[in-house]
Amino acid sequence: MSDIKTICSIIVFAPLVGAVLAGMGGRYIGRAGAATVTIAGVGIACLLSIRLLMSLLANAAGVESPVYNETLYTWLESGALTLQIGFLIDRLSATMMVVVTFVSLMVHIYTIGYMRDDPGYQRFFSYISLFTFAMLMLVMANNFVQLFFGWEGVGLVSYLLIGFWYTRDSAIFASMKAFIVNRIGDMGMVLGIASIAYLYGSLDYASVFADPASRSGVTFEIISGKPWSAITVTCILLFIGAMAKSAQFPLHVWLPDSMEGPTPISALIHAATMVTAGIFLLARTSPLFELSETALSLVMIIGAITALFMGFLGIVQNDIKRVIAYSTLSQLGYMTVALGASAYAAGIFHLTTHAFFKALLFLAAGSVIIAMHHEQDMRNMGGLRKYMPITFLTCLIGTLALVGFPGFSGFFSKDAIIEAVKHSTLPYAEYAYIAVLAGVFVTSLYSFRLLFLVFFGKERMDDHTRDHL
Repeated sequence: MSDIKTICSIIVFAPLVGAVLAGMGGRYIGRAGAATVTIAGVGIACLLSIRLLMSLLANAAGVESPVYNETLYTWLESGALTLQIGFLIDRLSATMMVVVTFVSLMVHIYTIGYMRDDPGYQRFFSYISLFTFAMLMLVMANNFVQLFFGWEGVGLVSYLLIGFWYTRDSAIFASMKAFIVNRIGDMGMVLGIASIAYLYGSLDYASVFADPASRSGVTFEIISGKPWSAITVTCILLFIGAMAKSAQFPLHVWLPDSMEGPTPISALIHAATMVTAGIFLLARTSPLFELSETALSLVMIIGAITALFMGFLGIVQNDIKRVIAYSTLSQLGYMTVALGASAYAAGIFHLTTHAFFKALLFLAAGSVIIAMHHEQDMRNMGGLRKYMPITFLTCLIGTLALVGFPGFSGFFSKDAIIEAVKHSTLPYAEYAYIAVLAGVFVTSLYSFRLLFLVFFGKERMDDHTRDHL
């Protein structure tokens, strides 16, 4: 793979080129042109990402070191600190690249039909392609500065997408809410990165993770006379950033309101991009978290609370998209619990399976919403199975995967998490185990409630809607 530098550059910048062409030249290339250039850019990135992952799995089986870590450009040097743009490609980043680009490609294709009558057609394609670029910059980074730029890019574009229909007051409120809550998390993120720079004198992954335990004896005196482990403080600060991005309790409040954006972006945010950034951050910085039992316990407890509490909230929702949004919150809690239990493979496995079945559920919901003339209240639906058999089948498949029905992907990933928590020796792990077990039952309640209200029972829509199904 001698051409890997070129491949990585194309993967990152192909979606950016599509975004620029659709955004700045949309009036010249038209609707079809905007869709074509963005889908081509993301499609190229997806194919190359799959090739990269397959090569990595074939050539580096059992090898823990990254297959590729190189600087693309050095843009600032200040003393011992060097700020660079580069790529780190290992099994974690390669898996994330495939998830991001594949789900993004499906969302791009789906958008052609969903947004065909919207006056902001070209702008929307530009935004979602830019969103993909920012997420790729984040997951492919080989240093904390580039990760932070990708992190902020994802946050900025999510603000634009949630408030895409900016003539609606509810959309403006939702986008501002997401922006403000994520700034709270970003304060923790910035302080965490600054702490890493102070402790290790570098922001490069290779330097920091070469011997993370070398600074385990350093303490910060946050409260007079009470020293705290510097690594514990650093991990907690990074986790605050992850809590906001991955919508963990109590910084989850922005995610349900993000449903004000068009359904395709709901699928992209909830399945493969923004909310997975926090999970990726915890997995990437696992060498630091493994040095702090306190930080791992906090991660596990917050994840368990989120997994169970958000499931209960999902049961009482009547908006079809908000039910799926709360299911995302609950499943993110499962991923966080796994990372707290040091089951990083199980957490990323569930992230991957969740990306596909959650994108499927959101896109199926979008199909229902369009058929119902933008009606989202499930109490006004019912009996759609005979009118939309294909959509029903896709929603059924997504639901069975979400609840962890045997034989479906969610069964294997969720079972791996529950098993890891059961054998964890961290403080309060027994309570987390009870929470994730109860969460499985709660997940089934809200998932099948959605399925039955929408596709079974008495038809509750008006005659005009029924005539156009």
